Formats: sequence, structure tokens, C-alpha cells
Amino acid sequence: MNKPYTFCRSRRLLGLVGGFGLLIWLGVTPVAAQRKDTKPDTEAGKAASGTTTLAKAEEELLFTEGMRHLMTDEPARAITQFEKLLQKNPNNAAAQYATANALLKTGKTAEAIPFASKAHSIDVNNKFYTLLLAELLVKQKRYGEAEELYEQLLSKGTENAEYGVELAAIYLFDDKPDKALDAYNRVERVLGMNEEITRQKQRIYLKQNKIDKAIEEAEKLVASEPGEPEYLLEGAELLIAHDRDDQAINWLDKALKLNPDLPQAHVLLADVYRKKGDMARVTKELNQVFANPNLEAGLKARILSSYAGATGESTAAQQDALKMAQDLAKTSPNDPKTQIMLGDLLTQQGKKAEARDAYAKAARLDGSTYEVWGALLQLDSELNQVDSLLVHSQQALEVFPTQGFFWYSNGSAHLFKRHYQEAVDALEESRKLLSVTNNAELVKGINAQLGDAYNGLGDHAKSDEAYELVLKEDPQNDHVLNNYSYFLSLRKENLPKALQMSKKLVERNPTNATFVDTHAWVLYTMKDYAKARQMLEKVIQANPASVSGTILEHYGDVLFQLGEREKALDQWKKAKAKGETSDALDKKIATGKL
Repeated sequence: MNKPYTFCRSRRLLGLVGGFGLLIWLGVTPVAAQRKDTKPDTEAGKAASGTTTLAKAEEELLFTEGMRHLMTDEPARAITQFEKLLQKNPNNAAAQYATANALLKTGKTAEAIPFASKAHSIDVNNKFYTLLLAELLVKQKRYGEAEELYEQLLSKGTENAEYGVELAAIYLFDDKPDKALDAYNRVERVLGMNEEITRQKQRIYLKQNKIDKAIEEAEKLVASEPGEPEYLLEGAELLIAHDRDDQAINWLDKALKLNPDLPQAHVLLADVYRKKGDMARVTKELNQVFANPNLEAGLKARILSSYAGATGESTAAQQDALKMAQDLAKTSPNDPKTQIMLGDLLTQQGKKAEARDAYAKAARLDGSTYEVWGALLQLDSELNQVDSLLVHSQQALEVFPTQGFFWYSNGSAHLFKRHYQEAVDALEESRKLLSVTNNAELVKGINAQLGDAYNGLGDHAKSDEAYELVLKEDPQNDHVLNNYSYFLSLRKENLPKALQMSKKLVERNPTNATFVDTHAWVLYTMKDYAKARQMLEKVIQANPASVSGTILEHYGDVLFQLGEREKALDQWKKAKAKGETSDALDKKIATGKL
């Protein structure tokens, strides 16, 4: 297989080697001259010869010092030496080139260009001077000038043909794809076909929507290595992507003749037959992958996952993929990747409970994958499996103790279980870890739950502070408006604020029984019993079968305050039958009063 041509950044160092060559020339020439004429005719001749030798030696010393600084990554000090040399001899091409290199190393591209240009003008045949100048021009997006330099370089002989690759790249920068193709073709005519050039030509043709041309390049790759199935696979992918399925099948069949165990070939064939609606052939192709004893279960899982991702909205194909995943999980029950893949497919198809079980098994087999724990905790939460959420979050934190989401999940579970101190500890840790991230939504959720947890501990100042942090970012947050206003009413503190929040809540959610009950309770606390009754009766009449025991108990309290004691007792009894009531309800029923 041909090795790719790549842009050689080390060429600048080669250019410096050229500079050292000139350095040697600077030192040797005067000596040679002396040997040719060891007996000058006059004293003036002797003096001139000595002066020339001394000047050359000084230049050589300055250049050597400059190069030493440049090679030890001290470009600023190198520039100082080169400038001294150029003051003495501005036509020293090596010094001009080295100065440009030093300036480039300091990021001063624009300042480097005049020096590189001077070096090039002094010695137009030094290709390293040409290449440096072209590189600097490209950095300044002066593509046209750089293109001319490369064209001149290429015109000097086939020994420079490889630079056509760099010229093509500049043409692409300059949005001249046809000229880039021409440059690539010139390289290939001299140096032969090259894999990287072929791929680059394919990209250009595809961008130009010249699909047939791109396929021709794929055919060249196949022809260059007829025993290499990978080129056939790549070509088949290209054909499939452009709806040349029948041709792709032919290429894939050829690849499988070269290597019958190619899993990717079977997967691609499965995808083609899926589009054709031939599900029996799809199953056959994938089963050949899964029946291969040389493939590990994890790889099979990835292949099936990749296939499932390509099935799109096809329900039949998704169900088929799920069945294969379940079969694979049965035959490889101890492979975590298989369980993860199964969990992914089950989640995609809305089978959350089964997906949660698959992720839980994957976590037991290998607890080192963050995403598995994240998916598991998310499903525990969505399924309201609080006990599982508590256990799984604690297990996840043993492996990932610095993950804020895991602390948040743990705190949520503790809060639901009314373990208020544990909830505060976990949620505060979560807030600390996530405060440096951009996950504003999750931080709001943490603060909202901290408000609930601190209220449970009786730390009302910190509870109010947490709620206020949420409302500052999200004044319409229903959770906080409800809980904050309700807790204020229970404490009989800042009731105007509680009324304002609960009123905003019911205006946004007029049919939500819980929110209406909160507003009614604030009204009750403020002794506006008539309005509280109106609010509660409206929600009870709307959904008499679904109202909670809490709402019925509150309705009884309102009726009692309005003097309707028998009706109040009747509502308290209904509330007891519903459940979810206060600890004082039994006493209310027994005594018939608050």
C-alpha cells in the first residue's frame, strides 16, 4: 500500500541545514581565495584580503550565535544576532531566511514576510526559501501569491512533484477545488496513485456532488489492492450513502469472498436489505455476525447497537434488533457491554423498567462506566423507585465520589424518605460540585430541594435562602412557588409574600388541585375563609374522585371556621378515608372541632 504524502513541517529545519551550508561557504571561500594567491602583488592587496577574511569571520560568528539561539528556542535573541549580520551584509540570504524563521517562531508572521521574500529574491533556486515564503503567505491568507510560488517550484522539475500536495491544499483554502484536483492529478502522474490523495479527491468530488467521479476513485483503490477487503467495504458505504444499493451488494459480496468473517460487511448488507424490506435476509446477515465464535460479545453488542441506530423509525426493524439483543444477552449474560446495549434499546422503545434492570445488571458486572450509572439513576427516578434510587446512588458514589449528579440523586432519595439531614448533606455536596458547571437547570433543582430539606430540619432561614436563589433565576418556578408559600403559611410568616406567590401559582395553573389547595390554605391562614372555601369547592367539584385527603381536610377546616360544623365533620371523615392527612385529623373527628 502506498504511503501518504504529508505536509513536512520539518522542511524549515532542512532549510536551516541549507543555511549552515551557506555558513560553511562563508567560512571556506576566503581561505580558498588565499590559497589561490598566496603572494599578493602589493601591500594593499594583502590588507584587502585580510579585511575580507575578517569580515567573513565576523558574519560567520554572528550567524553561528543566531542559529544557536534559534535551535535552543530563543528566537528573540537569535533575531538580534541576525539583525547585526544583516546590517553588515543585507544580501546574506541565509541570514534573511533565518530571521524570517525566528520571527515566525515568535508569531510575527507579517514581519517575517519581508525577510523571507528577500531570501527568496536573492536565491530563487533555493526551494526551502520558496517554501517558507509560501507558508508565511498562506498564514496571511495571501493564497494567490503562495500558489504562484508553488507553481514555479513544480515547474522546475519532477523532483518537486510531491509539493503538488501542498499546492492542492492551498487551492482548497482558496476555494479552487478544480485546480486542487489538477494539482493532485499532476502528483499522481509523476509519483503514482496514493491512498490519501485518492481520498482527498473523493471528498472534493462528493462536495461537488460528482458521485460517479467519487466512485471512480473508490474503484481505483480497490484495483490498487484487489486482495484488500477494507477498500471494498469503504466503497460499499459510499454507494449505500448515495442510494446505489445494488452495486453496494456486489462490492460487499466480493469483500466477503475475500474474508467471510467481516462483521461490518454483514451489518452493511443487513442495512441494505432492511431498506428493501427483506427482514428475513436482515436477520440472516446479523445472525452470521452473532454466530461467529471469534467475535467477543462486546463487539457483537456494538455491532447490533450500530445497526439499531441505523434502523430509523422502522418499528419492525427495532423490534427485530431488540429480540437479537435479548438473545445475545441470554447467551452472554456476564458481558456488561451486552447488558448496556440491551438497556439502550429497551430505553429507546419506552420499556423503562426492563431497561433499568439491564443497566443495573451491567453496573453489577462492571461499575466503572459513568453513563451506566447515570442512565440507571435517571430511570429509578422516572419510575419513582426511591429505594432503588437511594441504593444505586450510594453505589455510584463509591465509584464516582466527585460526580454532582450522583449526589443530587442521593439527596433526592433521602429527601423523599424524609431523611432531612442526609438530604441536606448530599444536596450541598452536589451544589458545590455543580456550581462550576453550566448546568443551570440542575442547580435550580438542587436549590429547590435544599429549600424543602432545610424546612424539614426547621432551618427556615436557609430554606428561604435556597428558595430565593431559585426564584431569582426562575420567578415562575412552580415547585418553589408552591412549597415556599405553603411553608410560610404554616409558619404564619410573611403572609403577603405567601399570598402573592400562591396567587401567581394558581393563575398559571388554575386546574391543578395541589396548587389551588396551597393558595386556599394561605387564604385560610390570613382568615379569608370565604375565598378559601370558594377556591376549594371549585377544585373539588371539578374532580371529586381524585381530590386528596389533604384537600378534603383543609376544606373541613374552612367550613368549621365558617360555622358549618356538621359539614366540616363530614369532610374530615371523607379525608380520613382518602388518607394523606395531618396527625390532628383523628382528634378533629373525635371532638368535632379544631
